Amino acid sequence: MRVLIATVLLILGFAVPAQAQAGCTVHNGACLEKHSNRAWLVHNGKTSYGPVPISHGKPGYETPVGTFSVLRKVKNDWSVPYNGPMPNAVYFTTTGIAFHQGDTNVQSHGCIRLSAEASQVFYDNLMIGEQVQVLP
Repeated sequence: MRVLIATVLLILGFAVPAQAQAGCTVHNGACLEKHSNRAWLVHNGKTSYGPVPISHGKPGYETPVGTFSVLRKVKNDWSVPYNGPMPNAVYFTTTGIAFHQGDTNVQSHGCIRLSAEASQVFYDNLMIGEQVQVLP
């Protein structure tokens, strides 16, 4: 699937960077930059999708910086504490922080919100055990 994404991007005329975005040390997984509100997928040390717009945790609910592992994936999850849908949830902390579909113009309670299309790509391509690096 990852190779297919890169091939489709090249066919459509989008450049695929030769290596992962600056600051990202993940070999397989995802990186995100909080300061630029963008995230991307990495395969074999190269950007395979993105960067795409995101939103992250608001003050008091900051998304933690660091390197984490994908713990689990839930196609149609529901946040009990915040009473809301979490489509395409890819969890990467033990405290419930995940990539998922949501409004990228609104900050979250710590999760990383992606567009519907981007959340599907992240869900399909991030595998349990792969790394997620959150940069400041």
